[in-house]
Amino acid sequence: MAANTSVALVKHVPAGAVPLSAFSVATAAAPTKESLKDNQILIRTLYLSCDPYMRGRISGAGDRYVASFEIGKPVDGLGVGIVEASTSASYAEGDIVTGGAFKWESRFVASASGYTKVPAESPISPANYLGVLGMPSFTAYIGTVSLCKAKAGETILVSAASGAVGQMVVQLAKARGLRVVGAAGSDDKVEFVKSIGADAAFNYKTVEDLQKAIKDAAPEGVDIYFDNVGGEFLDAALNNMKSFGRIAECGMISQYNATSSTAYHIKNLAQMINKKLTMYGYIVSDYYAKPDYQEFVKEVSALFKAGSLKYKLDEVVGLDNAPQALLDLFEGKNFGKRVIKVASEGNGRL
Repeated sequence: MAANTSVALVKHVPAGAVPLSAFSVATAAAPTKESLKDNQILIRTLYLSCDPYMRGRISGAGDRYVASFEIGKPVDGLGVGIVEASTSASYAEGDIVTGGAFKWESRFVASASGYTKVPAESPISPANYLGVLGMPSFTAYIGTVSLCKAKAGETILVSAASGAVGQMVVQLAKARGLRVVGAAGSDDKVEFVKSIGADAAFNYKTVEDLQKAIKDAAPEGVDIYFDNVGGEFLDAALNNMKSFGRIAECGMISQYNATSSTAYHIKNLAQMINKKLTMYGYIVSDYYAKPDYQEFVKEVSALFKAGSLKYKLDEVVGLDNAPQALLDLFEGKNFGKRVIKVASEGNGRL
C-alpha cells in the first residue's frame, strides 16, 4: 500500500515568528479508490502553493477573511493535482485539476465540487496554474488594472517586485506603457526586476534612506504605489506620491510576524489628505466571479504564450520541506513565486 505524507499544524501562533515546531509531518497509508463515496475524487498532489496570507491562518484568530488552520488537521491551500480515481461524472482518471482546498498531503479524497479542470491541450504547465495564471498574478491584475487603472505615461512603484505578485505587476504595468520602479531585497532580485522590464530598481535593504531612494528613482513622484510590504516602505512611499495618486494595498508582509512591541506605526498617513490619495484595500477572492477574471486569463495567457511575459517560480521539492518553505516567505528567502513540488505529472509538461 502506498504511503501518504501529510503536513499539519500542531499549534496556533498569534504573533511573532512561527517556529518550525508548529508543524508536524507524518506518514500513513494513502487513501485508495475503494474509499471513494458518491461524487468524490482521489487526487494525487503535484504542486502546492506557499502564500503570505497563510500567516493569518496560523494565528488562530477568528476575525480573518479566511479561517485559521485547524489544529491536528492537514494544512490546506491552493494546489494542482491529478485525478487518480473518480465517482463524479465531471472528472475522469488522469484529469489535471486546480483549486483552493488542496490538502498538504501526497494524496487526498475530496468532494468533486470546488475544483477546476485544466484543459488537456493547455501548453501551460500545472505549476504555472499556481504561478502565471494563479492567484498572485490575478491579485496583481486587480490592483494594477481594475482598481488603480494604470495608464500609459504614469509612474508605478512596486515593493517586493521580484515576488509572486510584484513580478506580474511590473510586467502588466510595462505592457500598458507605465514607467516602473521596483524594489527588492537583494542585488540578484534587483537584476531580475530590471530584466523583466523595470525602468529603475533598488535594493531596499542596502539603501540608507528609503524615502530618498524612491525620490531618486522617481524624481517626478509616484502615481501608483503597489504595496506588498507595508511598514516603513509604505511610510516612505506616502511622502513620494503625486496628488491624486492611488495605492493598491495588497499585503503587508513586513508586519505579519510583528508583535505589539515590534509593529511599525505609520507616521505619514496625513499625506492621504494632503495629496488627496486613494488607497484600495482588497481581497482577490471577491473578483473571481466578475468579468475581471476572464479578462485576466485572456490577457496573461496571450502574453505568456507569445513569450513577452516571464514568470519566475521558486520551487521547493518534497512535502517534508513544505513547512520551512512556507516560513521562509516571511523572511524574504523566496525568489519568485514559491511552490512545493510534491510529484511529477509524468507527461512532459513540467
